Amino acid sequence: MLDELQKCVRIGEDLGADFVEARYDDLTLRALQRVNDIWQDIQVKSRMGFGINVYVDGVSGFSFTASKEMSDVRVAVEKAYKLAKASSKSAKFKLPFDEAPAVTSKKSDTPTVKTHPRDRELDYKIDLVNRAIESARDAGENIRTVRGLWGELYGPKMLANSDGTNVNWEFLVSDLRILVNSKTDAGALVVGAESHGGTFGLEEYEKDEYTPEKMGETAGLNAKEQLKAKACPAGKFRALAEETLVGVLAHESFGHLSEADFVVTGGSPLTDKIGHTLGSEHASIVDGGIPDIKKHGGLWLPYDDQGIATRQTTVLDKGVLQHYLHNRGTAKKLQQQPTGNARAVSFVFPPIPRMTNTYFLPGDLTKEEAIEQLGTGIYAIQTSGGQVEDDGSFVFIAVRGYWVENGEIQYPIREVALSGNILDLLSKVEGGTKNLKLISGYFGGCGKGDQQRLPVGMGGPELLINEVTFGGKA
Repeated sequence: MLDELQKCVRIGEDLGADFVEARYDDLTLRALQRVNDIWQDIQVKSRMGFGINVYVDGVSGFSFTASKEMSDVRVAVEKAYKLAKASSKSAKFKLPFDEAPAVTSKKSDTPTVKTHPRDRELDYKIDLVNRAIESARDAGENIRTVRGLWGELYGPKMLANSDGTNVNWEFLVSDLRILVNSKTDAGALVVGAESHGGTFGLEEYEKDEYTPEKMGETAGLNAKEQLKAKACPAGKFRALAEETLVGVLAHESFGHLSEADFVVTGGSPLTDKIGHTLGSEHASIVDGGIPDIKKHGGLWLPYDDQGIATRQTTVLDKGVLQHYLHNRGTAKKLQQQPTGNARAVSFVFPPIPRMTNTYFLPGDLTKEEAIEQLGTGIYAIQTSGGQVEDDGSFVFIAVRGYWVENGEIQYPIREVALSGNILDLLSKVEGGTKNLKLISGYFGGCGKGDQQRLPVGMGGPELLINEVTFGGKA
């Protein structure tokens, strides 16, 4: 298929384009969902086609086709060129970029796994979900709903462009999730959840801590513990945030602010803030596409959808803003290097600045030391969602937590709602644990504009933060 992509590049250049990017995806998606004893969703989809981006005088035109016929692909290239040509005459905001050395992918760019999801039949994945649900039922109490999900997305991604770049690698993400809803004696619903996803083969779910039985047991026990949990107090408290919640803070409340399409238009509070101190010396945030999956987890993305290698970018270094997350045009505009963050959710969309794996760097504390330094406050764990504004203001709901006094965990709490502004919160980070955990998966993902939902990774250590506002419940 790379030959066809190279033809697309030549066709666009012959029409008069300054630069052409031609992409091809051939991805398979599978999702399973069982609620109690009913299978509500078993689906397999294909996401296959060409996406063509053509640049004329710093303005891009985009078109796509799901057809493999070269005549249809040619029409898509011509349409993209005409859109760019027409727009270039009236566009007031342009993002031209320089040529770059040609990139050729390597065999090692495709992740190696022992048992690829494509190599096992549907019955195997159904069994994973069934085992997790039955284990959750055995461990839980007063269960009203138990939901199990399996998701997988995999297949080749290819790109050719006017630099002479030829990229061909295989994307992979798998995800197993279990959610338990139990009801207290007073009639309130509480939640226990466990999930594990990322660029993993099926052998990942044979490890002791990630078997369906272990994950189901953990979700059931967490819901059971919440039955006797007290409501989270309202006010400002010292907090220890667990890795999953820390990852959401890194992604939702800061990562989006650093995406350069927001920055160049002045829509981000980080505009013109390079070199400014925005956080404490304990707050460092990076983004990168090739983490150590075996050690930390996460999502494997060696190239973005412009063919740029996804190098690790230090966005915030010990509280000081160092870099934005770029496509090629925004990098040129802001006089920084491209970061490999031009991504598209599928061939139907043009690439825009998006995150890969975004996370806080670890500190030097053990978990025991972090809880001891917390003193009296709240240990907040996981998240079930929330709301983020463009100015960095956020509200997140932690799935569960613990009240800590004098460095010792006292009792579980629920209804744990955190709020604030990420720039204020960053200034109050007092330390992090030594561990680093990255989370990713098929479900959820990142939403931006019309491009829903893009697989990403996020995470960090457990972070110790002073004066976090918690909503509580009267």
